[in-house]
Amino acid sequence: MLRVVLAEDSVLLRSGLAKLLADEDVDVVGQAGDAGELLALAAGLGPDLCVVDVRMPPTHTDEGLRAALALRAADPGRPVLVLSQYVEAHYAAKLLAAGSEGLGYLLKDRVADVDEFVAALHRVAGGGTALDAEVVSQIFAANRRQDALAALTAREREVLALMAEGLSNGGLADRLFITERAVEKHIRSLFTKLGLRPDDRSHRRVRAVLRYIDSLASPDSLTAPAAPAAPTDRP
Repeated sequence: MLRVVLAEDSVLLRSGLAKLLADEDVDVVGQAGDAGELLALAAGLGPDLCVVDVRMPPTHTDEGLRAALALRAADPGRPVLVLSQYVEAHYAAKLLAAGSEGLGYLLKDRVADVDEFVAALHRVAGGGTALDAEVVSQIFAANRRQDALAALTAREREVLALMAEGLSNGGLADRLFITERAVEKHIRSLFTKLGLRPDDRSHRRVRAVLRYIDSLASPDSLTAPAAPAAPTDRP
């Protein structure tokens, strides 16, 4: 019989899922309401699989995913299935970075069939993979965004960071000790590299800044550049 530790902060959801699994001959050997309890149960009980929610106490943001990363870091072969309402593309990518064997990430709202869900549990516990198509799609999209940002020059990164502060082209020129014409050149270049072409429905400047802000959510992202030490492009 498959032995599972279930981590879900909602008592009602956790109890309901535990009963559903018991009806399908899955032995829920432990139930956790927070990430710390999950780690302790996993270490003490040695389950065949840990089923983990993303958002758990105390902040209800990403504690479950961080716990899943910790479980995989301590034992790369440990089967973990993330069952969540949300896609956290960065953490999903980090989970997959060390290998997809024994790993699952399914969205609660898209699990429509009990038999398929139980089959996914057995597949992951056996070293297989179960990934929702939306999870895969968002990972690829996030990677494309990061690749585009990585293509920016140091000066273009400076310009983008200062655009995020709300500076006009004139303000950018003053801050960077360059001409407004040079600022315009850098902005055109970064628009091209980010794939932001003129569009009637949205403003490229706003879209570029949103892309930059989105990248800051990743620990591996570009950091805000330091202020320039000396004039460079001023004639």
